[in-house]
Amino acid sequence: MAFDFYKRGQGKYTRLGSFLAAAIIAGLGCWRLYEKLEAWEIPKLSPRTGLWVATMVPAGLFVVLVVLASWLVNKPSVADFMIAAEGEMKKVSWSSKEEIAVSTFIVIVVVILMGILLGVTDICFRLLFSWLLV
Repeated sequence: MAFDFYKRGQGKYTRLGSFLAAAIIAGLGCWRLYEKLEAWEIPKLSPRTGLWVATMVPAGLFVVLVVLASWLVNKPSVADFMIAAEGEMKKVSWSSKEEIAVSTFIVIVVVILMGILLGVTDICFRLLFSWLLV
């Protein structure tokens, strides 16, 4: 029963996404390890043995990391957290495209106006202090 799913069907997308992200990160790390081991010339080993080590060590590590990620995703405390997180995300009220576009436009206009205001203030203070110090 080591590979049974804890609360099967609940938090499915969150757990699947977390597992896939962990597997991708592990895969990229193992690929980089393979490149490093391949470039590293192992003294007193035949090229065939060196290639075997450079290939099998990252592959074995990848399998171990994927099994670890699978175990972590199905661990009761972690799985309950992910189930709760997915449940809360379903309750979120997402903004419409129009609302986001208007809000973005307002933010851009306010940032430009604040930049102009600060620039004018900086110029005024520069002129004031240059007049006082002359």
